[in-house]
Amino acid sequence: MQTSQTTQFPWRSSIAKTNRKGVGNARKERAVVGSRREYLHTSQHQNPLHFGIFALVNQPPQRFHLLFVKTSKTMGIRFLKFVIFILLQLFFSSFSYGTDIITSSTNLSDGRTLVSSDGTFELGFFSSGSSGKSRYLGIWFKKIPVQTVVWVANRCNPINDSSGVLMINSTGNLVLLSQSRGVVWAANSKEEARNPVVQLLDSGNLVLQDRIMGILWQSFDYPTDSLLAGMKFGCNLRTGLNRKLSAWRTPDDPCPGDLTYGIERNNFPDSIMWKGSKKYFRLAPWNGIGWSGALHAKSNPWFRFNFTSNEEEVYSTYNTTSKSVTTRLVLNQTSSRGERYIWNEEAQTWTLFSQVPWDICDNYGTCGAYGTCVSTALPPCQCLKGFRFKSQEGSSVDWIQGCVRNNPLDCQKGDGFKKFGGLKLPDTAHSWVNKSMDLNECRAKCLVNCSCMAYSTLDIKEASGCAIWFGDLIDLRQAQSTGQDLYIRMSAVDSEREIDRSNERQKEDLELPFFEFVVISKATNDFSSVRKLGEGGFGPVYKGTLPDGREIAVKRLSRSSGQGLVEFKNEVALTAKLQHRNLVKLLGCCIQGEEKMLIYEYMPNKSLDYFIFGSASYDTRRNLLDWSRRFHIICGITRGLLYLHQDSRLRIIHRDIKASNVLLDNEMNPKISDFGLARTFGEQSDGKTNRVVGTYGYMAPEYAINGQFSVKSDVFSFGILLLEIISGKKNRGFYHLSHTVNLIGHAWILWKEGRPLELIDSFVKESCTLSELLRCIHIGLLCVQQHYKDRPSMSSVVLMLGSETELVQPKEPGFLFDKKSPEIDPLFTKLESSSTNELSLSVLEPR
Repeated sequence: MQTSQTTQFPWRSSIAKTNRKGVGNARKERAVVGSRREYLHTSQHQNPLHFGIFALVNQPPQRFHLLFVKTSKTMGIRFLKFVIFILLQLFFSSFSYGTDIITSSTNLSDGRTLVSSDGTFELGFFSSGSSGKSRYLGIWFKKIPVQTVVWVANRCNPINDSSGVLMINSTGNLVLLSQSRGVVWAANSKEEARNPVVQLLDSGNLVLQDRIMGILWQSFDYPTDSLLAGMKFGCNLRTGLNRKLSAWRTPDDPCPGDLTYGIERNNFPDSIMWKGSKKYFRLAPWNGIGWSGALHAKSNPWFRFNFTSNEEEVYSTYNTTSKSVTTRLVLNQTSSRGERYIWNEEAQTWTLFSQVPWDICDNYGTCGAYGTCVSTALPPCQCLKGFRFKSQEGSSVDWIQGCVRNNPLDCQKGDGFKKFGGLKLPDTAHSWVNKSMDLNECRAKCLVNCSCMAYSTLDIKEASGCAIWFGDLIDLRQAQSTGQDLYIRMSAVDSEREIDRSNERQKEDLELPFFEFVVISKATNDFSSVRKLGEGGFGPVYKGTLPDGREIAVKRLSRSSGQGLVEFKNEVALTAKLQHRNLVKLLGCCIQGEEKMLIYEYMPNKSLDYFIFGSASYDTRRNLLDWSRRFHIICGITRGLLYLHQDSRLRIIHRDIKASNVLLDNEMNPKISDFGLARTFGEQSDGKTNRVVGTYGYMAPEYAINGQFSVKSDVFSFGILLLEIISGKKNRGFYHLSHTVNLIGHAWILWKEGRPLELIDSFVKESCTLSELLRCIHIGLLCVQQHYKDRPSMSSVVLMLGSETELVQPKEPGFLFDKKSPEIDPLFTKLESSSTNELSLSVLEPR
């Protein structure tokens, strides 16, 4: 397509230059009438006929009559009828009032509009200013009688007459042209469209799209002063696109003023309103439920907010709850506010729903560093507890100076943290976040960095993630209903006083060495994921090295564990009093604030399950355990259990004997660990509980079904473990082609059929003593008998392992079938399906 001003605007060529040959030429080119842009822009056909066609299609209705008269004087009646026919075809088939699209062969001139298919929005030219001569291309609500413009194309470049035309140019880009100035505005699509179409969507979004390439440009990516439902407000981190609002300079001038509002791309994104180069209002970051401390963003029945933050985009949106709701957010330069309006159909007016800044406490940094603003108080600015005004007088003129700590920090000697609830989180300009950390890890990360001044949960909905702040905390306000907990660094004197006093009482009761949190944090390299050994129901376990070179295993209480605190106290109280070579030694513990950790001796060879279970890739590990070592481990576990049941000062039922709770030292000596579920007993050797805990696959029938536990419950678990060590197979999840029983059932079938040697792990067949191995299978089956009274005690097991006396024949075991068997009790089907990864679990309260 030619792009000269003459060809784009045929009315600028003189009519006197045309001649009568043009009429004949026009007849020859009727075939291309449908492609009006190319036809009308051919300079050699600029005669009265062509002028009339272009004028009728592209000029306002008020000019129709004059143009028709001028054209009719130059042609006969018959030909005039033909022209009228062609004009009607062009007018009604190629363009009509109310259409929602523009193609490469159509355009939008001043006086005409595009209307979205549902009639909600309209695109066209409008006047602004007292003179009414400045014309702008914009989008407004079609059905609302009060013209409300929500988007403007040529904001600072008005057209001073009604010659404006919106069209798709030869490169497939959307452009706005005027008679006197040429290109006034362009969409500047980065890609050239082959089959471009411009459409006004029902959402109010004007899109330039290609039938093959999709959307190439959209007005929603370039908002002006208004935010509509469904619009993204924020940044595309991949392309650099920043969707932010800018107010009209005046009510009559849509050119941007100095009031802007957008999302700052900090590590912890924050929405900021600027007046020129100064921060004017800060919304506060998203916390998973809403904006932290934002009083204006209250729950309502008309619209809902959403927030997205990932590697590619950071943005917020809102959506209406019903199509009947019409709402908009507009940035107002005159009031210096962001204003939320809802259309009141009954009153036929816009109703102000909310605005920001809402009150004096919404003004950015009103109370300075560490000052918290309370809008209902006099004066509104107060210092956080443990702080004082930097200016002792505390008058209004000194608020901006903020507050300072009563007692200075001393990172080297040890600071702590104090929890402040119901706060709007501080400015995130100097922040850092981690989505995978929990609050305990967050605290540890902040504590070891002397520049870290506060931390908080990133997502309060999921109770996950870590956000930490560096430097002074600015723009705090009290907001009990929408605020959240913020943990601020304080001197040791001011931090966690009540918690520390409680902790001191706990320490006095435990009779155990205590480690400082800073020491344990440094020993584990700030609880680095590289140092993580594993995780159970209690929480994660880390490897550490103390300053004296001792290697330790740090068992850290997880806040997400519903049973964690109970088990922590239980394990400390019991393990501190246990001393046996086949029990893991507890070296001490760490209690500081919400942090609770157990410090154990480190077992370099991990746990027993690491060696005896697995596929072919585990062959090397399994080869390390020949029969002599396996028998040595069996005997060690037996002695450890005997000590717990009979010889220790506190007689203990472990309740969670399994392969993963048997650790191996550097000489492959077994040590029983994890006493979180253990129970003490006196003269009575049994008990009953409504809170069944343990690991599915190891629990005795009477305990799993009725909650009845005893030393014989541990014997059953030991029997399972014994058969697992012999076979190299797990009881839970065991599969055999010929039947649906579990490992116990499989062992029982082989025993009854006189084929017990088929149970043996192939890795130990060549190294085993058959009589010894058969005796262990026999003992294992005795330990897993259905009725607990039939099972031997651990003292009897020790004797049986160390002698060659004849053993009684075992009775049928309990829990013979796995979850695939139709004969299994429905209760245990439920138990099996609810357990994962061999964690210790509770029927009522999973851990």
